[in-house]
Amino acid sequence: MAAMAPGGASSSEIYKGNASRLLLPTWVVIGVFLLVPVALMATYSFLTKEFRGGVIWEFSLAAYDQFFLDRGLFGDEPPRIEWTFITIFWRSIWQAGLATLLCLLIGFPTAWFIATREARMRTVWLLIVTVPYWVNLLIRTVSMKFLIRDEGPLNAMLLWSGLIDQPLGLINTNLAVQLGLFYSYLPFMVLPIYAAVERYDFALSEAAADLYAGRWTTLRLVILPVVKPGLIAGCILVFVPSLGAFLAPDLLGGAKSFMIGSLIEEQFKGAAGNWPFGAAAAMILMSIVMVVLLVYARSQTREAKA
Repeated sequence: MAAMAPGGASSSEIYKGNASRLLLPTWVVIGVFLLVPVALMATYSFLTKEFRGGVIWEFSLAAYDQFFLDRGLFGDEPPRIEWTFITIFWRSIWQAGLATLLCLLIGFPTAWFIATREARMRTVWLLIVTVPYWVNLLIRTVSMKFLIRDEGPLNAMLLWSGLIDQPLGLINTNLAVQLGLFYSYLPFMVLPIYAAVERYDFALSEAAADLYAGRWTTLRLVILPVVKPGLIAGCILVFVPSLGAFLAPDLLGGAKSFMIGSLIEEQFKGAAGNWPFGAAAAMILMSIVMVVLLVYARSQTREAKA
């Protein structure tokens, strides 16, 4: 039953005509801090690079042409596909996808474990998961670099235990970048799944057991469909920031581990930067993310109508 306000009108009726005014602060924040920056980035992607940095307000498709096509040093050769930037994009996608998979494999059991503890212990475990992430991401990434370097604690422990004879060369590898992404975004997977599992009715598992369903059958046919929204939310929250990450590739990876976030960052640094090209790369990245999200939203709409 809707709450009754003075005068006999329900609270929903009172706020019904004021919805647009109540949402005005939200729209202002979205417009100023989201739509305006995206519009500026889109505009810059169609401008011309100034020789000493910055842009010239002459519209062209040169930045997008540079991303996809190679026309030689002086731009007078027949166009060829520019595989350098496409390879960087592909590396970013599979690194982000692998980080999402690893976070899912570790995050789901972790979230399940926390959600099945007593209420008092849940708070403790959630605190353990989130406390390290109260520290700035830059500091945590530098700490990871210190941990896995040749003279770091990890190699020292492995050498002391006799498991290895010489330090593992982890720094400046794809594995180091993957460790950085996994460590940076694991809580983004754990928390949404925990929220979904906490609302799960465990009587469904008991009913499945009464019908002689095994553990894996119960997991596949009962648990996963129920907690699916949390799984998808966690995957999105890990994949999207991992795709555009630049701290982990910069600090933990080398030239062979360059990712699209690092490429975009480089274009806006110093006088030698290419702002239109950086903006074009950012727009291409955002377009890919938007297409993925729109495909997911459309599939969810179809499932809801089915």
